[in-house]
Amino acid sequence: MLNASLKELAAALAQKKISSAELTKLFLDRTSRLNGALNAFITVESEKSLAQARAADQRIAKGDAMPLTGIPVAHKDIFVTKGWRTTCGSKMLSNFVSPYDAHVIERFNAAGAVMLGKTNMDEFAMGSSSETSFYGPVKNPWNQERVPGGSSGGSTAAIAARMAPAATGTDTGGSIRQPAAVTGIVGLKPTYGRCSRWGIVAFASSLDQAGPMTRTVRDAAIMLKTMASHDLRDTTSVDVPVPDYEKALEGGVAGLRVGIPKEYRIDGTPPEIDELWNRGVEWLRAQGAEIIDVSLPHTKYALPAYYIVAPAEASSNLARYDGVRYGLRASGVDDLIGLYERTRAEGFGREVKRRIMIGTYVLSAGYYDAYYKKAQQIRALIARDFNEAFEKCDVLLTPTAPTAAFAAGDKMDDPVTMYLNDMFTIPASMAGLPGISVPAGFDKDGLPLGLQLIAPAFDEETLFRAAAALEKSAAFTARAAGY
Repeated sequence: MLNASLKELAAALAQKKISSAELTKLFLDRTSRLNGALNAFITVESEKSLAQARAADQRIAKGDAMPLTGIPVAHKDIFVTKGWRTTCGSKMLSNFVSPYDAHVIERFNAAGAVMLGKTNMDEFAMGSSSETSFYGPVKNPWNQERVPGGSSGGSTAAIAARMAPAATGTDTGGSIRQPAAVTGIVGLKPTYGRCSRWGIVAFASSLDQAGPMTRTVRDAAIMLKTMASHDLRDTTSVDVPVPDYEKALEGGVAGLRVGIPKEYRIDGTPPEIDELWNRGVEWLRAQGAEIIDVSLPHTKYALPAYYIVAPAEASSNLARYDGVRYGLRASGVDDLIGLYERTRAEGFGREVKRRIMIGTYVLSAGYYDAYYKKAQQIRALIARDFNEAFEKCDVLLTPTAPTAAFAAGDKMDDPVTMYLNDMFTIPASMAGLPGISVPAGFDKDGLPLGLQLIAPAFDEETLFRAAAALEKSAAFTARAAGY
């Protein structure tokens, strides 16, 4: 059961081969055994999970099951969860228990899914390695001396180690796709607005998007069908139909126009990245896709523009953590300003403070027009590039990350080098487009590599169609040794 797909798990539950309580206990026991080494989960409450599982068993017995009823799912600790601690990987929220559920969590609860626990992450989703968490770094199951990517590294590590069959994540500049690539799983960032942001602890509000993390493309389609919906509480949630994503998997890619953006070929990228990308091109061509060269001329500005826009929004969003309303409150302080200063100094980690300072600077008088406004103008040009490219093709194929998983601690003191890990994922985020990473190969050290597909806004059907074809040719079935 640890290696079964979501579809297979649902069938086993329906046929009474296993109960949800038994299945949940199987994953909880595995988590108890492995989490000390991998640090993938921050919070696990077995009794709460088993209570949900018993309720799911009753629902299945009544014939009221949905595709995810009774199936255990892990949730990134950025989604607020009623009665469960939500920390966002930060000391600032170490004692926070939400009085309500995020919309995405509501959707899983309505579907009868079981919450396995809350997964570890970079603090406030700021990082590409899952090393900035107040609760310690997450380890990559493929090699515990390597990072699992970030910020959704806890979710990817849990799936790669078979501690969970599926998990949720959030993607601001690549935080679903990049960790999925370096841990050998599937990670999907939907179109901005496809999944509600209600109840997601905000990092950069114009970029944050919830998405599924799974072992297969079909599992991602099943998860997104549950997660995607319009939500009146989120003004950026878009009221569009949610298609049958599983059906889209059967379409094949014959006649599909696949664009290859020349700007994603970057000097200094390890040769295995380009080699894998070329194999991906040939895999899709062999299945009948038409390969077209395209240009996204403003790609080179995406990374610097992102690291102006995202910190600016983070500076605004994180201003709410003041020690007054909720979360950490510094002790031994006699005045209000001192309370603000001490609480924020004690509660935030180094990377969060760095981004708050950058964001505050670019929003300050005299610099707003020079930095923030200019970055937003570049963002519009990036979106225009994609629109023009999609007049010539249906989907884009690129690498997901510029390298395989790097060594833990290797880039912690060099933030610019760390930020470069999102160079292939950030452009789609800046344009609000859907992207998916599919495990497709290995580097010279036997570590996983992923290929990324990008589609027009709200065309996740085409994305799944192409991803299924890529997955079929790649035939990636390897597992991390020992897991």
